Amino acid sequence: MKHLTHFSEDERFLRDAARDFARQMIAPRVHAMDEAQKLDPDLVQAFFEQGLMGIEVPEKYDGAGGSFFMSILAIEEISKVDASTGVFMDVQNTLVNNAVIRWGNPDIHARFLPRLANSAVGAYALSEAGSGSDAFALRTKAVKKGDKYILDGSKLWITNGNEADLFLVFANLNPEAGYKGITAFVVERGMPGFTVGKKEHKLGIRASSTTELLFENCEVPVENVLGAEGIGYKVAIETLNEGRIGIGAQMIGIAQGAFDAALAYSKERRQFGKAISEFQGMQFNLAKLATSIETARLLVYQAARLKEAGEPFLKEAAMAKYYASDVAEQVTSAGVEIFGGYGYTTEYPAEKYYRDAKIGKIYEGTSFMQLQTIAKLLLS
Repeated sequence: MKHLTHFSEDERFLRDAARDFARQMIAPRVHAMDEAQKLDPDLVQAFFEQGLMGIEVPEKYDGAGGSFFMSILAIEEISKVDASTGVFMDVQNTLVNNAVIRWGNPDIHARFLPRLANSAVGAYALSEAGSGSDAFALRTKAVKKGDKYILDGSKLWITNGNEADLFLVFANLNPEAGYKGITAFVVERGMPGFTVGKKEHKLGIRASSTTELLFENCEVPVENVLGAEGIGYKVAIETLNEGRIGIGAQMIGIAQGAFDAALAYSKERRQFGKAISEFQGMQFNLAKLATSIETARLLVYQAARLKEAGEPFLKEAAMAKYYASDVAEQVTSAGVEIFGGYGYTTEYPAEKYYRDAKIGKIYEGTSFMQLQTIAKLLLS
């Protein structure tokens, strides 16, 4: 396994390219997108042009042919500037592409991977109104009829819902079998009986679309089953285990972005005749925040390296997401206070970082669920 802080030439190149892209292309649009609660369509296309939407997709399918760790580095860099675009590419890479690459057959690969790498935004549709932490209490059902499956039900809290062309949807083909009846389907926008419902208005990551999905006699061809009938729970669990590392990367990106802004401001803001960064109390505060961020980063990198090396990583992924989410909330809150009154206004970035950080403790497994996972693995 590679050392956590040793980057290969390819990893360093992608990290730097993502950093430049975030600063040059995303940063000028952040405030407007947050106000409009919508991603800039030109920016969506730019993500594909930069190769950031198919990092792990093999080159033969027009992807970058990169690694999982490279995806993590890119998500972190993008999220330093804007968490909405960070989760936009995170869901594409660590959930949708990841699941299609791992569980898709050659036909699925040939039909969908080039689209996901070049033009098609993906969404991951597991959650429902009655199945959040109890992820497999699904009520969306599938019935096989000839060469099609008929899906009925709804999904909630679906990231990228408005932008997506391809949706990885989980439905129960055999409710009597419980979670062993769950099957994963690739649903395409425009399929009969499928519609994207209302967009949620949220506290943070406002430019990221979070929508409901509606299925009324939705017809999905049999060749769009991902994996096989009845193993959807495996697809979901194993994909989310890796996706949590992506959310950890998003959180350390948010924390670092907030810290960098607060650090710079502390050198500019003068009180009692000197910069507030010259006061020992502020210096100690900054030192503690920087240490927490670096600790969270090492946890995220460790989980990513373990996953990449084929080693067990479930406990480390849970720890990374739990701790990074906690650190992001603490750092962004401190950032608002360092900015003082200005931190409470939209004129400065502190309040947006603070709003964006909160979701880390909620989606892709709440902090309580991460603690439960950690404890279970420690005691097993």
